[in-house]
Amino acid sequence: MASPEGAPAPGEQRLGRVLRRHDQVQAGTTDQRLLDSAGPSEWVHTDPWRVMRIQSEFVEGFGALAELGPAVSVFGSARTPRDSKEYEIGVRIGRALVEAGFAVITGGGPGAMEAANKGAHEAGGTSVGLGIELPFEQGMNPYVNLGVDFRYFFVRKTCFVKYARGFVVLPGGLGTLDELFEALTLVQTRKVTRFPIVLFGTAYWAGLVDWLRDTLIAQGKASMHDLELFHLSDDVDEAIALVTKEVGIQP
Repeated sequence: MASPEGAPAPGEQRLGRVLRRHDQVQAGTTDQRLLDSAGPSEWVHTDPWRVMRIQSEFVEGFGALAELGPAVSVFGSARTPRDSKEYEIGVRIGRALVEAGFAVITGGGPGAMEAANKGAHEAGGTSVGLGIELPFEQGMNPYVNLGVDFRYFFVRKTCFVKYARGFVVLPGGLGTLDELFEALTLVQTRKVTRFPIVLFGTAYWAGLVDWLRDTLIAQGKASMHDLELFHLSDDVDEAIALVTKEVGIQP
């Protein structure tokens, strides 16, 4: 006999978007399992539960940043000393971005990130820190006035890109390179609308650019026009002008 319209067929179980039949049918209901508090606690460390944590991080991040307005993400080394010229430049960049009408987004840590947040904070702008849980605790720098901590790098990276109109990349290490190349790949593959990427410090980045041109492109692994995906600059005003020009905001 056919089942009434809309009713599950015999031996069929629907759990949200999941269909189970025959020997895959589970006993009980979702509500029953939710309300039954007895049993082991290992489930909080399983992959399905991690998916919920990932979802909650996206919700928290999107909710916190939804009304941020135009912003630029600034990347750079956490090891940049406070008494260095690079730190001073980071402060100037953060201040200049606010004066040009942008919020400033960093990883929220020390070094170059702190410098950019400091400049944004002192200029009276929105200074955002997107922190990450690490084995060695860094903590959010004191110049962040809107901070979100993440467990997962890929959720954090999504927020860096989603809420930024452009990137300014100061001298940095592996984390900075990771963020730079992910941004370049997203622009190259048109996964995001084109936005400016400025590498600040030509002496620092020159070796990388030479390798891209003389090895990567020379061996056919990339195209010459991929070098047009980013700009090089040693001048704060020029870097801000490049961001301003490409996103259509006039300071």
